[in-house]
Amino acid sequence: MATNEIIFITGNENKLKEVQMILAPDASQTNASFVLVNRALDLDEVQGVDLEEIALHKCKQAAAIVGPGRPVFVEDTALCFDEFNGLPGAYIKWFVKSMGLAKIVKMLEPFENKDAQAVTTIAYADGEGTYHTFQGITRGRIVDSRGPTTFGWDSIFEPLEAQGATYAEMHKKAKNLISQRGRAFAKFKQHLLDQANR
Repeated sequence: MATNEIIFITGNENKLKEVQMILAPDASQTNASFVLVNRALDLDEVQGVDLEEIALHKCKQAAAIVGPGRPVFVEDTALCFDEFNGLPGAYIKWFVKSMGLAKIVKMLEPFENKDAQAVTTIAYADGEGTYHTFQGITRGRIVDSRGPTTFGWDSIFEPLEAQGATYAEMHKKAKNLISQRGRAFAKFKQHLLDQANR
């Protein structure tokens, strides 16, 4: 293993591609010295509403599995409805799997408030025994599905900054600039660059 290798715990190819795009060094970062590899692990997920606690729990498990001295991170994304006091939150992936997008949208039908926030939490074990968390948040609203339905709930979330487009209708680069995942990974990338320059 190369010493600059960072392991991303995911089996989701779409997520991996998006994160590789976000973490790719830009022209001014020629000294970026980390290589992203992925590994699919089946990790326990604590039940709760504290998104940092959920991500840290998974990261600690992953660090124990991959072994000491190996930097590893997990990413957890939640979709929180204002009307439901933050639910479904971290459980959104199970809602999508069990109910489908149309029924999730229908849950909010009786309510005027369709506002929501998308939250991505990254938990990173630096290989030296220290854990770090980074969080990105994007405000938006839940709408009827528009655009491709190949990536989670992207087609039912319309960010406030997207001029009426859902994530699914946006070009990937434009989405990454405003998405909760893009924001969380921008903080993570800056941390990695700062560490590399120390």
